[in-house]
Parts: sequence; structure tokens; C-alpha cells
Amino acid sequence: MTDPAIVLRKLAALRDHVERLRRRRPAVATDLQNDLDLQDALAMSLLVAVQTALDIAMHFAADRGLGIPATYAEAFTLLARHGICDADTSAGLARMAALRNRVAHGYASVDFARIWAELPDGIQALDRFAVAIGTQLGPG
Repeated sequence: MTDPAIVLRKLAALRDHVERLRRRRPAVATDLQNDLDLQDALAMSLLVAVQTALDIAMHFAADRGLGIPATYAEAFTLLARHGICDADTSAGLARMAALRNRVAHGYASVDFARIWAELPDGIQALDRFAVAIGTQLGPG
């Protein structure tokens, strides 16, 4: 059974880091390219926001017997397949998981121009995910 208290705590953390992403993303990409401290702050908020969404997705998949995802992207696909979130949200979250992996593992250096470009859609996907999960928890 999904533990609402755990999920609500994770949703609060998710919303906090999504707001940090929204606030920290500069209006123009060059501002991010030229500010290493801003890159670090944005990367950390991206990492924490996406990891928190993944934690929630894995919690739902395990507790509801949806299957065992082989990848982070598949965790979101499982939720969409079972009607917990929609396919567009799942696809957006899968792209954010790929960015999270690049940040976490430093694959061929992190492309901050790509992060800057993909962040608006990713933030929207994270927002939709939080609403979808909140709806699953029911009233209260």
C-alpha cells in the first residue's frame, strides 16, 4: 500500500526544487553558460527534483504491483501505462531522467545549453506529475 505520508513529504520536496529550477533558470542561455555557480545550483536542483520524482514513481510501481522498471524512464512509463499520469508527462519525465543521468554521472560533460533549452518543458512535466500523484492520494 502506498504510504501517503511518505509521498506527501516527497511531493513537498519535489515542488520546492521545481520552484528553485523555475527561479534559477536565467532568461538567456548565455547567462547560464557564463556562471559556474548558477550551473552548479541549477544542476543540483534538477538532480534532486528528478530523483524525487523517480523515488515517487518507484514507490507507486512497487506498492501497486505495477512491475519492476528496468530504467528510470520506464518507471514513468509504467505509471502512464496504468493511468497514474498521462503519456506526455511520462515522456517529459523520461527526458528529464536522461538529463539527471548526465548531471549525476558527468557523461561527456554536462551540456548546459541543452539543460537551459529543455528545462521549461521538464518543469511543466514535473508540475503535471505532482498534480497527478496528488490526485492518486485522494482528498485530504
